[in-house]
Amino acid sequence: MNKNLTIREIDRIIEMAWEDRTTFDAIAFQFGLKEQEVINLMRREMKPSSFRLWRKRVQGRATKHQKLRSFESGRFKCSRQKQITHNKISKR
Repeated sequence: MNKNLTIREIDRIIEMAWEDRTTFDAIAFQFGLKEQEVINLMRREMKPSSFRLWRKRVQGRATKHQKLRSFESGRFKCSRQKQITHNKISKR
């Protein structure tokens, strides 16, 4: 990987890679890293056990690949999810 990434950028890439609904395409668009480069970064920056857990989690996961998604972009909300009322934080 030839890119000179800051610690803050590396942290953000790791965070995005852990998120189920953030695709590798989004990481590539924002940071210019291909999927294999993200995998290599995760392997280098994480403990081996954490890396294995992450790989097991994302292996074949349709939500990590834009072409395999069966839903529109955006946030998913379960039909059974209740609205939060009287939440002062959300009204700031």
